Amino acid sequence: MSFNIDSTIEDMVAAVKGIVDKDKDKIKGYARQIFDEEKQTLNQLALLRVSGQITDEELQSELEDEKDTVQAQLLALNVLNKATAQRAANAALNVLYNAVIAAV
Repeated sequence: MSFNIDSTIEDMVAAVKGIVDKDKDKIKGYARQIFDEEKQTLNQLALLRVSGQITDEELQSELEDEKDTVQAQLLALNVLNKATAQRAANAALNVLYNAVIAAV
């Protein structure tokens, strides 16, 4: 059997895509959970501004605080992304290894 780097690269890309596609729903779900948890606070801020109970400046200040909260929660996605990258790299290199072994 012969070794073809072009088809092996295509298979490696497909392996990476498979891992990333699997994890994107997990990441999307986590982001949804974050915003669902913040929904009541964000809605209340919007209603306070719409009803004139707070100014644009007060809204902006409150949103800066909320941004810090959301950002801190979204940083947890770094862990998920790192794990995804590790699994994707493993899958791609396993494809390469198996292609080489099959060619031997």
